[in-house]
Amino acid sequence: MSLPSTLLDPRVLGFVIAVISAFVCGTLVVITGRKERKSEGIKEGFAIVTIGWLLFTLFGCIPLFVFLISEAPVVNIETVLRLITDSYFEIMSGFTTTGATILTDIEILPRGLLFWRSLTHWLGGMGIVTLALAIFPAFGVAAYQMFRGEVPGPTSERLSPRLRWTATILWGVYALLTLAETLLLWLGGMSIFESFCHSFGTMATGGFSTRNTSISAYNSAYIDWVIIIFMFFAGMNFILHYRIIFSQDFNVLSKNREFIFYVTVIMSVIIIGTVLLRIWGINSPEHIERSYRPDPLSQIELVDKIETEENKVATIGKTIRYMAFQVISITTTTGYTTADFDVWPNFLRFALVILMFFGGCAGSTGGGMKMIRILVVLKTAWKEVRTMIQPRLIMPIKIGNEAIDYKIVSNILGFFTLFMLLFVLFSAIMAFMIPDFTTAVTTVVATMCNIGPGLSGIGAMENYAWIPMIGKWVLILCMLLGRLEVYTVLIALAPISWKK
Repeated sequence: MSLPSTLLDPRVLGFVIAVISAFVCGTLVVITGRKERKSEGIKEGFAIVTIGWLLFTLFGCIPLFVFLISEAPVVNIETVLRLITDSYFEIMSGFTTTGATILTDIEILPRGLLFWRSLTHWLGGMGIVTLALAIFPAFGVAAYQMFRGEVPGPTSERLSPRLRWTATILWGVYALLTLAETLLLWLGGMSIFESFCHSFGTMATGGFSTRNTSISAYNSAYIDWVIIIFMFFAGMNFILHYRIIFSQDFNVLSKNREFIFYVTVIMSVIIIGTVLLRIWGINSPEHIERSYRPDPLSQIELVDKIETEENKVATIGKTIRYMAFQVISITTTTGYTTADFDVWPNFLRFALVILMFFGGCAGSTGGGMKMIRILVVLKTAWKEVRTMIQPRLIMPIKIGNEAIDYKIVSNILGFFTLFMLLFVLFSAIMAFMIPDFTTAVTTVVATMCNIGPGLSGIGAMENYAWIPMIGKWVLILCMLLGRLEVYTVLIALAPISWKK
């Protein structure tokens, strides 16, 4: 095949257009903005992060759009608008490590697009701007604000006085763990291509797979346990990884209250969930059949699903394996699936939705509200109860033996309130467009907390392809708000931020 015909191949053309477009636009911005380069405050730093993520997604979705439109049987304005929306949704889902997909058949995608799709997870997991800080010269005073705007969690601890070195260390640990998981998956029988793709999805807590049925397609206990362990690592603060790998300081784990809370929550739900699943089994066929799906199951598909899912909880060993996988996948907001948890009893489905809000630790690649914030909110609530009983009691909020500054507590309570208000607002909007209430609410939880799968119409084995176009743009905003942790986007977009 000649070079011109290769470049015009839709599997290649999209990447060529994306690279040229990004280069031209970047050059124009540098040339026109050179004389007005004053980026010194919080709002400027947060604006650069927010607008940067929107632009990265725009350029990043071009390869998928070009491929999808080349495969469309009819091309008209409606098709173009739908495919632009779908492509932007898919790549925003990748960069924000959500893992929600609009693709109904993932396995027909060319390998180049499958790799790019997984790579968006890896780039977005530790942060695109953080990567830029590690590679390029300092961005000036706004660099720390950009770092704060993108790093997950209420704190952005530095490992080095120089921000560039902190970003480099974090990316180095991230790359090391990714390579280790890739090697282990390859030894377990995955191809090297799929090993890299799934390691990107695991360490970024993303969830994009190269298979239509996610990790369950491999039906391998070895692969399941490797991914369980690395999902657990990805939900930890990466500064802990750094201390353990380079200082062999394992005591940091027993001293870190957030990590202890993270382990306690996960282990408690795995133990309770395993016991209940062994006692109750999966839901009745009538209940499973009533669960909302855009394409209802045929009787043959229903019988096959029940038989498959019952087999997964047939022994205590299998039940622990599938329960551990789903609990850690949901808690760390990875979103990989090995079992259809939508057929589990309602109590367990509810518990998994609550875990979606918890998320990983601060400084991890996980989404959700983060364990440290949940811990502070619970301690604050308990403090108020104690104060009502003992009005003269002076009781600071402590994590371990250290009292937390009231400004940080106030910031966390503000974040919690804003997060819940936005969750209610977007759930109400989605309820207008989706006939099933459970599906409408979990679309918002699964995207704001950057998880991917939810319940019913977007359950473990479903996708987002059928969501109305306006609904997809609402969910795109949810993904961005969740990944950049609400404050960054609201400060960047609020009109009051730009008044002189």
